[in-house]
Amino acid sequence: MKHVLVTGGAGFIGSHLCDRLLERGYAVTALDNLLTGRRENLQDALRSPDFRFVDQDVCLPLQDAQLELVGKHGLHGIFHFACPASPVDFDRIPFEILAVDSVGTQRTVELALKHGARYLVASTSEIYGDPEQHPQKETYWGNVNTIGPRACYDEAKRFAEAFVSTATRGVGRWNGGPYQALDGAIVRIFNTYGPRMRADDGRIVPELCMQALQGRPLTVHGEGLQTRSFCYVDDLVEGIIRLFESGEKNPVNIGNPAEKTVLEFARAVIELTGAPGEIRHLPARPDDPRRRCPDITRARTLLHWEPRVDLREGLRRTLEYFKTQL
Repeated sequence: MKHVLVTGGAGFIGSHLCDRLLERGYAVTALDNLLTGRRENLQDALRSPDFRFVDQDVCLPLQDAQLELVGKHGLHGIFHFACPASPVDFDRIPFEILAVDSVGTQRTVELALKHGARYLVASTSEIYGDPEQHPQKETYWGNVNTIGPRACYDEAKRFAEAFVSTATRGVGRWNGGPYQALDGAIVRIFNTYGPRMRADDGRIVPELCMQALQGRPLTVHGEGLQTRSFCYVDDLVEGIIRLFESGEKNPVNIGNPAEKTVLEFARAVIELTGAPGEIRHLPARPDDPRRRCPDITRARTLLHWEPRVDLREGLRRTLEYFKTQL
């Protein structure tokens, strides 16, 4: 079997990725220190004989002896998806966020080089900042505030991209010897939603869904005319795996190009839940991007991928999950 390591494997996207990889015949080790991930997200994966869970911070050294399945199957690939990504975490644990995409990226790249493994790092649409190009292509360099309240996340992801792309080029020296090129790739993830999101993580989807289910006013930051492109998690995971299996080395946007304003999203939540419908406007968040929409030409061309789950269907499934979290 092909064995892969998923860091952040108990998180929202990481746990769905573990499930899909197991379905596709991979052996999977999930690594997570449960800072924001939850063991219950892995309840399906834990039933598989081809799955192992390691409770550890990705910034700490990881030895082969800790990865039971390496001895049996080797290490075919690494998905580096560990990193808190919620706005509420940017003030709560900013240094942990900075560490996981700097030290954690270095640790996992070293492990991939040691085993000759394929490597995929989870980047984000946040590297485009408040974009001046629309929709955002992978060739766009972004418009990011390097010292703003989101910088711990945005700049950590930009550093991770720089580290992985440099390693993939195979330049410089590593540990005193010639550098061996990494078989690496970068996935830039746009707004994603679905079951297993943290109900209290402060992002638009869980915040508005939970408010509607509880019969409270829906809070919208600013005028609500800022746009997002919501991609259902099943679609996202399919794109991630296709990129991993493709051998592509350049960054690829994975997201839904169906752009919606925050107000349009709020009204869709109200319609599906039958909530009273009150929308309360709060002050705009600092550095909140005004528009966010991926150009997915590269994903369509190279991976033959595009999202399939429409917003209403994805929201219906997500709301059913949040009902269990009330």
